[in-house]
Amino acid sequence: MENVARVIDRVYNRFTMYYIFHGEDELSRTEQLEKFHAQMGDPQFADLNTRKFDHKVSLSELQHACNAMPFLADKRLVIVAGLLARLDPRRKSDESGEAVEEDANPVVSKELKEYLAHLPDHTRLVFVESKTLAKNNPIFKHAESDKNATVKEFSAPDLKNLAAWIRARVKSKNAEIEPEAVGELSAHLGNDLRLLDNEIEKLITFRAHAPIRGQDVRALVASVREADIFALVDAIGKRDTRLALKLLHEHISQNAAPQYLLTMIVRQFRMLLQMKDLATRKQTVDVAREQLRLHPFVAQKTWQQAMNFTLPQLEAIYHKLLDADLAMKTSRSEPVATLDVLLVELTR
Repeated sequence: MENVARVIDRVYNRFTMYYIFHGEDELSRTEQLEKFHAQMGDPQFADLNTRKFDHKVSLSELQHACNAMPFLADKRLVIVAGLLARLDPRRKSDESGEAVEEDANPVVSKELKEYLAHLPDHTRLVFVESKTLAKNNPIFKHAESDKNATVKEFSAPDLKNLAAWIRARVKSKNAEIEPEAVGELSAHLGNDLRLLDNEIEKLITFRAHAPIRGQDVRALVASVREADIFALVDAIGKRDTRLALKLLHEHISQNAAPQYLLTMIVRQFRMLLQMKDLATRKQTVDVAREQLRLHPFVAQKTWQQAMNFTLPQLEAIYHKLLDADLAMKTSRSEPVATLDVLLVELTR
């Protein structure tokens, strides 16, 4: 089966007039756009023949950019980010109370569809959306049946396929990685592909042609060290002031910034609050994992921690954390002292 990226590259030069790239895999979307730009030849002329717009672009501005003739090149590249999501139909209630769908902007949808049928041969128009478009989006539906369009969803791999993605990514960079290292990256970074790619680059540089090991990941990847925050939150949950302060100062002695530590504690308690809310509504840990898009290990550990608190306790703690964050950012108090006082309050 022909690789999807190769198919897109091929139709870019031959058939497709416009593209819809949607989905949460920002890394792959960006790389595909970079390929398009590279195919336009001399970089200085490629830049002159590339226009980028955000969702605020008017239809007349878009038409003007697409209709302009290329300068010393055979085509132009026009990229529009976030426009189509604004055309997703909205749900509303009719007079009887029944839920119905209403076109968000029928005039723009109609005029845009009409213009796409007359898009100049020398222009390649790319609609870029950071989220997956609704299947009933008017331009999405139109493009699916239009022989001049290519629609591609850039979805990040699910947790089952994440390890394979990591191995393939490392291999594409002519490097190797050991299974333990794959597991560490998968467990602690999840499917944020941009972050994974950055960390893989860092690890490859560090290893200098040797396979990436689990110990390298634990030493270099900050998000893996963040797992130690679980122990600190456990101490808070058990009201163990001495242990909580000990763990806090161990982090500080390892040059962890107080603001960073508070941010991680806030993040963990936000997840605990979400988990506890789902638990009180009789949801399971699997449902919570899917809704919060957590790795199974992280979800199970967070679920267990949430059981150490009541929902009112978590809400009160979360407000205290936000107050401490504000105090630290506005320089009203010394950061380490702020954290010490905070932990004493949370564990008493």
